Amino acid sequence: MYIDTNTIFSMTQANQNFSQVAKTAEKKGEAIIFKNNKPKYLVINIEKNGSLLELSEDEKIDIVARRILEKYLPAFKELAK
Repeated sequence: MYIDTNTIFSMTQANQNFSQVAKTAEKKGEAIIFKNNKPKYLVINIEKNGSLLELSEDEKIDIVARRILEKYLPAFKELAK
């Protein structure tokens, strides 16, 4: 993932001046908030990046299946014995 250094904010900056984070997301399409020197949160402008939220039916099924598998993995392993 390519990160534009002009869109990076620390957690402290975001807490103290979230409007600046929002303005950056509005202008650049996104803003990244770092916590403990690692990218932690992504603030996006949905109008510019709306395709990120559009999933095909197969993608939705994959997400749900992954969640179910992770939640019930011990039970599935027991049943497989």
